[in-house]
Amino acid sequence: MSDEVLVIGVGNRHRGDDAAGLSLVDRLERGGSSLRLLALSGAPVELSRHWGPSDAVVIVDAARAGGGPPGAIYRFDASAAPLPAGVFALSTHSLGVSQGIELARALGQLPRRLVVYGVEGRDFGRGAPLSEEVSAALERLAGRLEADPLGASALAEEPGRA
Repeated sequence: MSDEVLVIGVGNRHRGDDAAGLSLVDRLERGGSSLRLLALSGAPVELSRHWGPSDAVVIVDAARAGGGPPGAIYRFDASAAPLPAGVFALSTHSLGVSQGIELARALGQLPRRLVVYGVEGRDFGRGAPLSEEVSAALERLAGRLEADPLGASALAEEPGRA
């Protein structure tokens, strides 16, 4: 069992805040992170190709939870239960992160630990830049991941919210 944590940022660089996961990986790389990093702009249905059963994995993607302000950060322990319906349902990817995780669960291919962070987006328009709210949230999340990637010490004020 490895202590190393794989952080997978998911997104589309050409769709505004949908680039949140990819932008987070960029920030961690620029900061010289010791975490294992992967930027995934392809279909999240292929997520399980990047981990093994003994791995600890963090996935970061844009979210549309409805009701949360842009830049809100949500944390889910996907190794314990499926992601809540609707949080990652809207995707500019062919299939979303939720479907990729549930396919891996159905095939018995989940890693030993799987934590998913969603960052509430504001603008997913083609060619839009990353919003200021999401950019600021990514700075906070990058610091959190460097200190405690699996979020064991995350203080959530409400379920799913970090």
